[in-house]
Amino acid sequence: MINVALIGAGRIGQVHSANIVAHPESRLVAIVDAFPEAALSLSEKTGAPVKTLEEVMADQSIDAVVIGSATDTHADFIELAARSGKAIFCEKPVDLSLARVQACLKVVEECRVPLLVGFNRRFDPNFAAVRNRYQQGQIGKAESVLIVSRDPSPPPVSYIQRSGGLFRDMTIHDFDMACYLVDEPVVAVTARGSCVMDPAIGEAGDIDTAVVTLEFASGSLGTIVNTRRSGFGYDQRIELLGAEGMLRAENQLENTVLLANEQGTAVANPQYFFLERYHAAYKAEWAHFVDVALGRAQCLSGGKEGEQALRLADAAVASWTTGKTVRL
Repeated sequence: MINVALIGAGRIGQVHSANIVAHPESRLVAIVDAFPEAALSLSEKTGAPVKTLEEVMADQSIDAVVIGSATDTHADFIELAARSGKAIFCEKPVDLSLARVQACLKVVEECRVPLLVGFNRRFDPNFAAVRNRYQQGQIGKAESVLIVSRDPSPPPVSYIQRSGGLFRDMTIHDFDMACYLVDEPVVAVTARGSCVMDPAIGEAGDIDTAVVTLEFASGSLGTIVNTRRSGFGYDQRIELLGAEGMLRAENQLENTVLLANEQGTAVANPQYFFLERYHAAYKAEWAHFVDVALGRAQCLSGGKEGEQALRLADAAVASWTTGKTVRL
């Protein structure tokens, strides 16, 4: 059993709190949030007391912390938890600055505590099955990977202004997934982006539509297609082509009913919201973290992976702004 403190009682914190409470080997013992109302509301739902950050870090009975607070707090809270000897689960990204990430990870390494960075898509059952079956040699050597990731609708401009931009906020998941699937270093990044949905997004300095090409060390290629608005649901698909075949994971649909009549054939749209689409992934991610914290497993998504994805995001930003391929 591990005792867990949750830092951040917002939307993603509520997801993690439910998984912590549901797992037979984890106990939610503290909730921390900068907004007392949010902390109290979640405390009433879970029964876990509201505490200050200082109380959590000083409490040696707390074995682990989950960090789901604002991005600009992640690195500071990781360092505090590491120096307090606690296992750490932190939502992506560690920070928007690569230099800050590297400094933070140095502290984690010195303190010798486990750190899991929340790339939850690694734990999606179908995406994980594609990776596992590729590792088993079912399609031979990977030659190309295609990742389609489209949100159903854009977030508010107020969110975009503090998100770090599409490549660091949204595409960072796809950078991680491409590396996870192909299992090779990326040596070059070419990114193109535009703002075609909402002029306010462009005025905020961001884009809403992008295509990124990755070149892996062996010469294999990756293509990532992103948009902030699909118009029909949360579009999440991957396709891995190898020398001897292909592995593909399709969308999760709202239901599996197919209607066929003389007018044609119709199926349901993809699930609309990311919390529905990745419900199983978040649950599996937490189960993995419990295993890591108890010393039963090596972390599948640690600081190195977080740094790697941010490095690719930075390269994409540089490619988009200069119009040139960035070699790594």
